[in-house]
This record gives sequence, C-alpha cells and structure tokens, in this order.
Amino acid sequence: MLWLVTNLLIRAVVAAQTGFGLPDWTLAAVPCLFIYAPVALCRWRGVDSYDYRLYVPAFRDVGAWGQALGQAAALMGVILVPWLVGYHLYQTVLFDHSPQWDRLPDELFTLVLYQVFFVAIPEEFFYRGYMQTRLNEVFHRPYLLGGAAFGAALWVTSLYFAFGHSLVVLRWWHPAIFFPGLLFGLLRERTGGVLAPAFFHAACNLLVVILDTQYGLIAP
Repeated sequence: MLWLVTNLLIRAVVAAQTGFGLPDWTLAAVPCLFIYAPVALCRWRGVDSYDYRLYVPAFRDVGAWGQALGQAAALMGVILVPWLVGYHLYQTVLFDHSPQWDRLPDELFTLVLYQVFFVAIPEEFFYRGYMQTRLNEVFHRPYLLGGAAFGAALWVTSLYFAFGHSLVVLRWWHPAIFFPGLLFGLLRERTGGVLAPAFFHAACNLLVVILDTQYGLIAP
C-alpha cells in the first residue's frame, strides 16, 4: 500500500507539473515523498525509523561518506568493463550508432548533484531502506553472497522498484531496471546503510546519461 500510494502521488505531482506548466521546483515534492512517506508510516506503526537505518550520515562525517563512496566504487569497478563492452556492441551492432567521445552532458556537475541528492538517495531511502528491510522481516535472509545476507525481499523489492517507474511514467525498458535494483539491494545488505547503494545508483544513472550522450541518443 505504501508503494502504491507514494508512486500514485508522485505520478500526480509529475502530471501536474507537466500539464499545468508549474515551475521545476515543484518536482522537489518527489524526493520528499520518497523520504518522508516511510518515516510517516514508521511513526504510524509506532516504530523508530532509525531501526530501519533510514538516514544518511551528517555531512561533517567525511569518513562515512568516503567509505560509502569507496564501497560503491568497488562494485562499479567489477561491472564497468562488461557494461561498457555490452553497451558499445548494443549501440554499434544493432543500431549502427558511432560514439563521439568528446560529447558530454551540459552542466555535468549539476547533473551529478541531481542524481545523488534528488534521485538516488530518496529512491534508496524508500526502496532499499524501508521496503526491503520491512520485507526482510517477513521473508528473512537465508542466503549469503559476498558478505551480504539476503532473501526473497531482494527480488520482491527490485520488482517493485522497476514497476514503480512505470507507474509514474510508462517506458518500455522499465522492466530492465529490475537487474540493477538487485545490485542496489545487495549493496544495502552488504553495508547496512542507504548511502553506498545511493552512490552506486547515481553512478549507474550518470553513466547511462553520459553514454547516451556520446552515442547520440540524447542531446548534450
């Protein structure tokens, strides 16, 4: 119910912004819903949201932010080369797109901040921070992979994550989001927090935008 209500509210916000030409800042309601909806539900249930580790370290805790960034970078280092090779073959063999390596998105620094703080942290807060942890209470975590204990909640949350995107704005490729969702979930289980999966989530989004720009799918 939390998933459905939150995503329908987000759909309404996006539709209102585009349909009525509201200023872009009204879309700030989207990350607020992702962050505060599970906190509100925790309060309604009479539980402490900190029990779900629904928080990020203070900015002054440089060590915690650095550790999370390092954990995300380590996982990115494992998948980066296969991803780049697969993406290149997909674009060149199937669609005959040629890369232009000097093309980069405009305002790249702003894009980084947007992906980390507006997209990745709120979504990880909601999906991995609350939903996956809550479902772990039901399904438990009988399996172990790379130091991450997990269970059926990993798969279920990844499905909700993928189709939550379609509930807001329908795209044919949204089912594929299930697969990176598994990695985000494993990183949550491995680290216990939302920051490392959020960094990895943001890095994946940024890499897609950069590659799509270089291969001419979107304008810089």
